[in-house]
This record gives sequence, structure tokens and C-alpha cells, in this order.
Amino acid sequence: MNAINSSVVLSSSKIFKFWLPLAATWLMMSLEGPFIAAIIARLPEPKFNLAAYGVAFSFALIIEAPVIMIMSASTALVKDKLSLTKLKRFTYAINGIITFGMLLFLIPSVFEYVTIYLMSLPKKVSDLTYIATIILLPWPSTIGYRRFYQGIMIRYNFTRRVAYGTVIRLIMMSLTALILYLYYDLDGVIVGASALTVGVTSEAIGSKLMSLDILKTIKSNSVSEEISYKGIASFYYPLALTSLLGLGVHPLVTFFIGQSRMALESLAVLPVINSLVFIFRSTGLSFQEVAIALVGEKGEGYSPLKKFAQKLAVVSTGLLIVIAITPLARLWFHNVSGLSNELTEFAILPLIIIALMPALSVFVSFERSILVAFKRTSPITPATAIEVIGILLVLYLMINEYDIVGVVAAMTAFLVGRLGAIFYLYLPYLKITRRIIDK
Repeated sequence: MNAINSSVVLSSSKIFKFWLPLAATWLMMSLEGPFIAAIIARLPEPKFNLAAYGVAFSFALIIEAPVIMIMSASTALVKDKLSLTKLKRFTYAINGIITFGMLLFLIPSVFEYVTIYLMSLPKKVSDLTYIATIILLPWPSTIGYRRFYQGIMIRYNFTRRVAYGTVIRLIMMSLTALILYLYYDLDGVIVGASALTVGVTSEAIGSKLMSLDILKTIKSNSVSEEISYKGIASFYYPLALTSLLGLGVHPLVTFFIGQSRMALESLAVLPVINSLVFIFRSTGLSFQEVAIALVGEKGEGYSPLKKFAQKLAVVSTGLLIVIAITPLARLWFHNVSGLSNELTEFAILPLIIIALMPALSVFVSFERSILVAFKRTSPITPATAIEVIGILLVLYLMINEYDIVGVVAAMTAFLVGRLGAIFYLYLPYLKITRRIIDK
């Protein structure tokens, strides 16, 4: 059982076979959102509960942000017993810090100040969000735990096991949601948050169990290179800050939407639209670890990976555009997601606007993967900062200056911000790829 051999010549079929289980993993995860939104939409007071679910989930995302890139780190860094032990301790330390931070955020006076006074949420939405956030308390640290072991499985070419873990997650999430939906009289947001927490906890346990034989092999490896906690922190800090900035923008988007025209409707459809778009964005997100693992120490796999990424961008965005501009959009929003006719019509224009996002996700993921693989992570953080600033600037102008409907402004802002990040990363990405081509 060895790490991936970078000297093997890559073909599209080899990339596809390696990528497919990871794509299936992200695709299965992307189905969580539509499934839970559909459950919530069929329970009493769907507008309030969908809005609260979207806000609570955005809080959970920003709190988990520091551990999101642990999978990339373990894919790139875990080579022997020393690197395994140190990165595991590093991961556990971050998990403890973010859980403590979430507990502080859940102090009622702090939570109400953020949701009611800063975000201007209705009191009912704030109260529902608070309950859901409590239920999601284990979510961030559990994400960090399972992503650490998933990265190890990817590095050692066991991507199918990552997919198996997600199957466990989906089964447990679905069973929890259906049982609570059918047999208990609960608010929709409680059903959704409970299902998410049970699902990701089950996946984390499964990921650890499926990694046990790989861990034995890693521990038997002789030390290949010295690694320090300072070195890990220097490598990981830009990645963590990138995630923090990228995910931290979601509560700020919610804040702006709360100040906009048709705020409640916008907050209600936002998680439904994001869930659908995430299905197609997942292809790009899953490609980042693929490129890190397969590009090779000297960039041997760069050209075939680039061609694969280009095809992936065209297909993923093309499919979403077809849905957005045809009756399939109404079918999805009304029949599958359970939105009312009013909210269904309201959601279509924002979906058309955001339909280019899957391709942009592929491009930025590929740029980041090359930088991470060659340990040039420092440009990633300012690129994300540019993306966040672009999002907030566009939101401010469209909502406060032009009185645009909140969710329309949000989708436009997401596109503009992502383009800014892609353009910023292009120069450092180009420097690395030129060296690869010259060799």
C-alpha cells in the first residue's frame, strides 16, 4: 500500500477513474441540501424555517472554515508516522478552538445581538436559527476529523472509501430526517439540523474505521522529511484564512439580504438555489484534491489534468444552464424542492444569473490545486479576500444604491467576486505552470 506514483503517465481515463469516487462523494453531499430543503418546505411555516435553516447553516459553515482545508493538507503532507502524528494533533487543536468559539457564539445575548441587531432577522427566524445552531454544535469539529482521514485515503489512492463514507452519511441523514418528519411534530429547521449532525458524525466514524489499515502502513514508513508544527502552520495558515474568508462571507450576504427588498422571500429561496447550484459546483470542488494528488512532484500530470478540467467546466455549467432556462427549473423548485408557485417563480432569475458558477469553481479549484501541490499557498488568501470584497461591494451597491431584490444581488455578487479571485490567482499559477512546461 503506497502513495500515488507520480511517474505514471496520466490519461483522461485514469484521471476519470481517480476523480469519479470523489465526484460521487461531493455529488452525494450536494444532495443533502435539496433533500432537507424539500422536507422543510413540506412542514408548517416553510418560509420562516427555510430562512432559519439557511442562516444556521451559514453560521456552521463559517465556524468550520478553519478545518475545511485539512483534507488538502493531509493529502499533501501525510507521508510517514511523524507527519501523521503532528498533523493529527494540529487538526485536533483547531477542532477544539472552533468548538469553543461556537459555544461563545451561542451565548444568548451574543447570538441575539448578531441575528437581531446586526442582521435584522425577524425574532421568530432568530429563535429558530438559535435552536438549529445548538443542534449543529458538533458539526464543525466532526468535519475537521473526517476530512483529515479522507485526505489520507485520497493520498493512498483509496478514493472509493471516501465515497463509501459519504454513502453512510447520506443514509443516516435521510433516515434521521424521514423519522423526525413522519413521527415527530417538530419545526422543519430542527429536523434539518438534526439530520445534518447525525449524518456527518456517522461519516466521520466510518472514515476513521476505513483508514485503520492505511494508518498502519503510514506508521511503518521511515521518516522522509522533517516536519514541524511551525512548518504545518505556515503551510496551512493561508488555506485556513482562505476558507474563513470564503465561508465567512455567507453570514454577511445574509446580513445584506436582510436589508433588501423582498428579504424574507430571498432568504427562503437562497438555500434552495444554493443547494441546486452546489450539485454542479461539486464537480469542481472534488477536482482540487485530484489535481493535488496526481500532478506529480515535477508537474508531470499538469497537461492532462488541465484538459480534463476544461471539459469538466463546460459540462457542469452547460447542464445547469439547460436546467435554468427550461421548464426543468420549475420542476425542480416546485415539484422536487416543494416551493410554492410564488417562490418558484421568484427563484428562477437568480438561478439563471448564477449558472456560470460551476465552471468558475473548476477554474479556481485547479489554480488552487497547482499552488498547493507546489507549496505556494500564500497567494490563495489575498485572492479570496478580493473575492469577498467584490461580493460585499456588489451587494452594497445593488441593494443600497439600486434597491435590487436581495437574492438577485447575491447571485450577481457571487459571480463578480469569483471572477476577481480567478484573475488574481492566474499570475502565480502561470509562473508555476511555465516552469512545468519549460521542463
